[in-house]
Amino acid sequence: MIYVFKTSVNSQSKFDSASTLLHELLPDTLWNFDLEDCDNILRIDSELDIPKLILNNGIFDCIELE
Repeated sequence: MIYVFKTSVNSQSKFDSASTLLHELLPDTLWNFDLEDCDNILRIDSELDIPKLILNNGIFDCIELE
């Protein structure tokens, strides 16, 4: 399943912090940020319950989009 989130990741330092978190939480999962999009979109391809894992993560804000 592909999850799509609007995020607050809008700089290289936030991207670096978010990447570290995602690598720790989702080591075998495909994900990417589209920082050129106005919503700084994060896409995650996984069978895990991703929203429970990353919402309220303390590193970056994110809202699941439908």
